[in-house]
Amino acid sequence: MTNDLGQGTPTPLILTHDLHKVYATDEVETSALNGVSVSIDPGEFVAIMGPSGCGKSTLLNLLGLLDRPSTGSYKLAGDEVGALPERDRARKRRGALGFVFQSFNLIDDLTVAENVELPLVYLKASKAERAERTEAALDRVGMAHRRGHTPQQLSGGQQQRVAIARAVVASPQLLLADEPTGNLDSQNGAAVMDLLAELNAAGTTIVMVTHSPSDAEYAQRVVNLFDGRVVSEHVLAGELHPPDPAAKGALPQPL
Repeated sequence: MTNDLGQGTPTPLILTHDLHKVYATDEVETSALNGVSVSIDPGEFVAIMGPSGCGKSTLLNLLGLLDRPSTGSYKLAGDEVGALPERDRARKRRGALGFVFQSFNLIDDLTVAENVELPLVYLKASKAERAERTEAALDRVGMAHRRGHTPQQLSGGQQQRVAIARAVVASPQLLLADEPTGNLDSQNGAAVMDLLAELNAAGTTIVMVTHSPSDAEYAQRVVNLFDGRVVSEHVLAGELHPPDPAAKGALPQPL
């Protein structure tokens, strides 16, 4: 994409225009989003904030292709994806998106390493590729020494670190985090946020839903929602910084 002066400008990784989401039952319709337009560039760390019921999680689900907008446009890396068929949405989720949830969502019957490599199994990576990437991701989050443990043998903070390793093992374009410290004490929560900041400095684009002002301070920009609308945006870290070149190579390159 170029501007009017002919100079190169980045294509937004996320570009939504007038997103609406209506949930309907036989008796009532509920508007969760009412015309949300946001633009997020590659390498940004954006926090989405607002009171309960304002549409934060609905917006994150739409960005993560877990749901479809009722109306409006959603472009991911320049491609319109809001109305994709489910098969194509699933392919995009596997290859381009990583998710970190408040509840960790690890599989109890699998080891730490098996949990982390699962996205690579779905992507049909070779056994050698899975082993290399899993080890790199676990090392990145400081959990390689726990590779053979099961989730029940880990603390909450350790489980979230494993969940983050799983989310980034395939080097997604976009990491979506829904209240990633909501089930953690303050010390473990701060450690998880430090890790997300490190991943962002290495080039990962992050969109995080949070109620926590202290967690939001890790972001570069905050988007505030109220009643399903964007009511304000502000930059927290001054001029948005590019990824740190020194941090490149901490994770394998995309498949």
